[in-house]
Order: sequence, then C-alpha cells, then structure tokens
Amino acid sequence: MAVTDPTLEVEREMLAGGASCVIGCDEVGRGALAGPVAVGLVVMTAEARVFPAGLRDSKLLSEPRREVLAPLAVDWAVYSTVGLASPQEVDTLGIIASLGLAAKRALTQLHVAGADINGSVLLLDGNDDYINKALSTPVNVVTRIKADRDCGSVAAASVIAKVHRDRLMIQAHANEPYYGWAANKGYGSADHMIAIVERGPSELHRKSWLKLSA
Repeated sequence: MAVTDPTLEVEREMLAGGASCVIGCDEVGRGALAGPVAVGLVVMTAEARVFPAGLRDSKLLSEPRREVLAPLAVDWAVYSTVGLASPQEVDTLGIIASLGLAAKRALTQLHVAGADINGSVLLLDGNDDYINKALSTPVNVVTRIKADRDCGSVAAASVIAKVHRDRLMIQAHANEPYYGWAANKGYGSADHMIAIVERGPSELHRKSWLKLSA
C-alpha cells in the first residue's frame, strides 16, 4: 500500500472552530528498555506555511531522512519542543505517568516561549489522554488514533522528538558502546539483550522493565 503524506485538514478544522493554534503531540521511546521517554510538541497557527514535502510519521522514515526532515519541521512550526522523562522516573512512576510528565515539561517550555496553551487544541496521537492526567489545570486535548500518520502537526512532532531522542542515545553509546545504543536506540535488540545479561543494566536502563534471571 502506498504511503501518503499527512495533511493539515484536521488542524485547519480546529483553527476554524476557534482555536488560536493547534499543538501536535507525539511520544517516542515508549517501548525502549533504555533511555528517556520523549514527547514532542509542535505549534501550528492559521498562518502555517506549506508543509515540508515528505515529512511523515517518524516510524515510516529512515534515520537519514529523519535527520534531513527534522530541521525542516522545526522551521515550519511556530514553536516546537521536546520534553523528557528519565528511566528512573519510568521505573518509579510508570510509563503513562512518565509520558504525562514529559508532556508537562514540554508544555512549560512552550509557555515560556510564548505559545498560547490555554487557547490551543492539543492534537494527541493515540486514544489515551496522558497529558491531562499530569496537569492540575486541564488543557483542551483531542486524541486521535493514527494522528502521527494522518495529521501534519503530529507527524512533525514525531520526527522532531525521534531525532532528539536518537541523538541522546547516540551520545550515550559513546560512553557505553557495548549496549549498541547507536544502532538500537535503547530498544530490545538481540545484541542489546545479550549485553544486559553479560554486563548487567546501566543507569540508563529501565530496570523495572528488564526480565533477567536471578
């Protein structure tokens, strides 16, 4: 089946309905065994420029293409940011609460930058509003399954967050190369699992996720 580029139709309907801006939201690193979980946010207004050609859900792009397209996504957005939650926070709080914490941190960065959080609609990939679970004052979140595939702002957030997190894992690889993070980005590849068994977990591992025999 051919892969089509996402559109901005959903976002434009939200803007026409009175939102001052749409904030596309997506997470990366949710299923990794090591490294932080990241939530990317991208702000779009009615004055949005032409969407970058070829920009789509990060899972549908090769690593070199993501590296090319991420700066185009940043330039296209009014604002963009990535929030992180650490492996220790994932172990302590659980993955859903950690996603909410990462999103809260990203929203704080957007607020400082000048984004109108209260007047916006947050378009979140998936069907679970983990963002409001982390906030004391609710924001307007609309969840949408496959939003990273169908909605341009969410695809942009996906690529920006993926490249940001991948670069962190590549940097970590330089200090602990035996886990192979430059290639697997903290996910459970065969070589990664063997290294965990042979060397034990590192500070970047989500220890509560590891199933190691005693």
